[in-house]
Amino acid sequence: MGLFPNFGETSQWIITTPNMDELKEHEEGYNIEFVNRKGYKLIEDSKDLLTYQSISHRLETKVMGRKIVHFETIDSTNDYAKKVALQELEGTVIISEEQTKGKGRIGRQWHSKSKEGIWMSIILKPKIVPQKAPFITLIAGASIAKALNNLGIETTIKWPNDIIINNKKIAGILTELSAEIERINYIILGIGINVKTMEFSQEISEIATSLYKEGHKISRVDIVRNILEEFEKLYIKYINEDSKEEILNICRNYSAIIGKDVYLIKGEEKELIRCLDINQEGNLVVQTKDSIIKEIISGEVSIRGVKGYV
Repeated sequence: MGLFPNFGETSQWIITTPNMDELKEHEEGYNIEFVNRKGYKLIEDSKDLLTYQSISHRLETKVMGRKIVHFETIDSTNDYAKKVALQELEGTVIISEEQTKGKGRIGRQWHSKSKEGIWMSIILKPKIVPQKAPFITLIAGASIAKALNNLGIETTIKWPNDIIINNKKIAGILTELSAEIERINYIILGIGINVKTMEFSQEISEIATSLYKEGHKISRVDIVRNILEEFEKLYIKYINEDSKEEILNICRNYSAIIGKDVYLIKGEEKELIRCLDINQEGNLVVQTKDSIIKEIISGEVSIRGVKGYV
């Protein structure tokens, strides 16, 4: 198989081979199209497309990401995942190059531009009681932080669902649950990560950033692979063994707020508190200005730093 530069098109190559099987053997996730009387063309940036072929290459999981549904554009990966969750196997990933109606917690909009980030949802069907489902968000946060740190990116976690670089948000988690009284039908774990975005709207420029903006030119495919692998390890331990300690230790070690004074915001109310710990249930342990110790359950509560986002 030969690779020759196609000088008329930046960062594209003509691949010539007499053997299609050989081409497939070397493809490893590249997006290749046939060019009449020339051979095969490697599409610019195709190595970083979030397709099954790209992600599954060297993916070391048994469940997570063994099926990947890839879109060029979609309204919301979480919304699509909810429509198909009952028919799909656990670990199925819905991923899109762009979302037109991405969303975060408490109904906030998530800006999801084409090929600038990772917008994905994982379908989960854990055999646990619904009361244990909120801990899945902590598992996801721990997995993302661990995966990015594995790749040399120093990140922290703003409890319960934000990933932080240099005091700004680069990733968020949205977990949605369908359950009956004693059983879970499915959980949709939505993950959004700003990877290549360099410009943010004025409304979020003070609180949001991206990996590229912070100087980390990391492949989106490598990030997804690492997250799926780290998530599967921690998720299986929690579901099969009810093991929390490793997850909690990661959340504590990478915490952006433990030991800090922050504002606890609920609706129009704002209270200054000091973050002390994350307890065995995954709740935040805080101290009020009156020295009262209490725990905060995630939900309709937001946390903001005294002088910035964290």
